[in-house]
Amino acid sequence: MPTALRNPWVQLVAGVVCMAMIANLQYGWTVFVNPLATKHGWANAAIQISFTIFVLVETWLVPFEAALVDRYGPRVMVAIGGLLAGLAWVIDAYADSLFLLYVAGAIAGIGAGIVYGTCIGNALKWFAGRRGLAAGLTSAGFGAGAAITVIPLTMMIRSSGYEHTFLFFGILQGLVILVFSMLLVTPPKAAPQAAKLNPRVLQGTRDYTPAQTLGSPVFWVMYVMFVLVASGGLTAVAQLAPIANDRYINNIPVTILGITAPALTYALSLNNIMNGITRPLLGFVSDRIGRETTMFGAFLLEGIGIFALMQWGVTPVAFVLLSGLVFFAWGEIYSIFPATTRDHFGQKYATTNYGMLYTAKGTASLLVPTAGVITAATGSWSAVLAIAAAFNIVAAVMALAVLRPLRVREINKTGTQAPGVAA
Repeated sequence: MPTALRNPWVQLVAGVVCMAMIANLQYGWTVFVNPLATKHGWANAAIQISFTIFVLVETWLVPFEAALVDRYGPRVMVAIGGLLAGLAWVIDAYADSLFLLYVAGAIAGIGAGIVYGTCIGNALKWFAGRRGLAAGLTSAGFGAGAAITVIPLTMMIRSSGYEHTFLFFGILQGLVILVFSMLLVTPPKAAPQAAKLNPRVLQGTRDYTPAQTLGSPVFWVMYVMFVLVASGGLTAVAQLAPIANDRYINNIPVTILGITAPALTYALSLNNIMNGITRPLLGFVSDRIGRETTMFGAFLLEGIGIFALMQWGVTPVAFVLLSGLVFFAWGEIYSIFPATTRDHFGQKYATTNYGMLYTAKGTASLLVPTAGVITAATGSWSAVLAIAAAFNIVAAVMALAVLRPLRVREINKTGTQAPGVAA
């Protein structure tokens, strides 16, 4: 491979850019919901099925796509993913039935899953002692990538219609991924030089096969925690615009730090920034104080933030600030969980093992449509937000009371503990 491409930071930057280009598939979706409903008369719950299909396909196919990455390399797979991601929004631009909308959601999920799983796996393999930071920076592209395009998306929808917006951004995003995918390469077979890890980070030396990973209680505890936290975050992502609309604050101007924008637009931009900042920041923190301790603090903060959004997020300023807090506390699952997977289950099958855990996001997405049902039955979003807050608090307790003791026991049982040293 060209010498310049052997630099881990080149690989990281290329992965971040590719991740940023699939961010709108998830985080920009909410701005299209109301325009789709207005034009076609489709119910909100019916439109959000497309979002659920996207997340299910994006997550549940990652383990299989990871096997293809091992065979064909990251360059080919990410290029394919970019083409599919672009095609999906082109189909959305012309979709005149829910069926086509659902087909586009599935295609977008395949493309995004390929890009996401490949780039995260590549980052974990290129960086040894800073896995939390590397995974955080890579996933930050997915978390914050939509921040710079939410306002252009909203403005283009208003000026040219959602169809033109889907078409323009679909082609643009697909082409950028295609270009940057050419920079991605598999790391050398020789493992990167071992780096010291903080002793607070539990670290094993055993490489678990995917089958052995599925047989580990640690994996399933992490899976349950992932579902609990992701379900609340995905609900907020998908329903933020309807929540603001139902509270009649979506178009009210908000001025914070000298910047003025409609409440919903401001919230979406701030949320994507916060969601991006938290991933490398808390990934870095987890490299210092331990994965489980960081999980506890972040999940507890998320639960408190969602509860506060339920109680006091009825004014434009409070809605913007509290939703930003929720997104900050939620985004870290996409840096800490892949790092923990690599720490506990080893490097050899790291991409596939995290791919299996990442399917928890798809499982969590199944709960998103129920938010609309619960809201219709209760007449407000309070019940949905209260459930999401409770989920996060339960996950926070599990991090210290269940996950860490279980990891210590399993590592000690296999005799593979390597405190302070990367595998």
